[in-house]
Amino acid sequence: MLIARLIADNAQLETRLLTQPGWLIAADAEFELSQIDEDLHELEWSSQNDPALLPRMLDEVLKPDAALISDQGFDLPDLFVSDMDSTMIGQECIDELADYAGIKSKIAAITERAMQGELDFEDALRERVKLLAGLNEGAIALCLAERIRPTPGAATLVATLLDQDCRTVLVTGGFHHFADAVAEQLGFDRVVGNVLEVEGGKLTGKLAGPITDAETKARVLREEVAKLGEGAVSLATGDGANDIPMIEAASYGFAYRAKPKARAAANGRVDGADLTSILTLLGIPESDWVAV
Repeated sequence: MLIARLIADNAQLETRLLTQPGWLIAADAEFELSQIDEDLHELEWSSQNDPALLPRMLDEVLKPDAALISDQGFDLPDLFVSDMDSTMIGQECIDELADYAGIKSKIAAITERAMQGELDFEDALRERVKLLAGLNEGAIALCLAERIRPTPGAATLVATLLDQDCRTVLVTGGFHHFADAVAEQLGFDRVVGNVLEVEGGKLTGKLAGPITDAETKARVLREEVAKLGEGAVSLATGDGANDIPMIEAASYGFAYRAKPKARAAANGRVDGADLTSILTLLGIPESDWVAV
């Protein structure tokens, strides 16, 4: 049996269930919805039902602010691996940095297509970095100070998971120049990312070292799980196409306000703004959250 935990207003759920779409009626699906806290509910989806219809029911009928589907219960994670841009922070660092070079719209358009899965990630990354050639390295510090801010709930999510003895890893297709500072601010144990090449205090338009891409993200998650041992429970969050392998590899893979392809690959989703929804769905009471 599949179980979906969802965060939604109880009255709204009752209203939405009054008018069921034709496809759900035709499926003759058996399910039971129960309230387990003020805005937290569990939906038991019969093993006789088509499992593919459960995400559709969430999206088209119940429309929760956040949800997590599981067939193995809801255990606290031993590992948390997260994307950075538009997940742990509210911005795309390369887009904001490009503004200091006067080319934000040009680079942002490429970023959006890459995150939608319309472009090869590495090619799109190299193309954007090349456009930054000649930019003063000092623009990075300015960008960090003036533009980069954690996503609502990100700091509490990380701090609470750490308090629950969960290892935390920030893995990004972005850059160490940003990720190291973000990881220190939020408390991540490890950082994996790309390195902007700098010479004479200016960006060269090239990357130094291997590329952190979609496969790297999934590999990091698998390696960290292996270190923790058999039975380790993993949690991952991301928003773009390059997060899909990592999301799929995790026990709980969350799409945070995500692009459609990433959302379709996830068994968890947060459509509201606050990442602490994940703590609620995992069953960690607010009294145990570590406020930051």
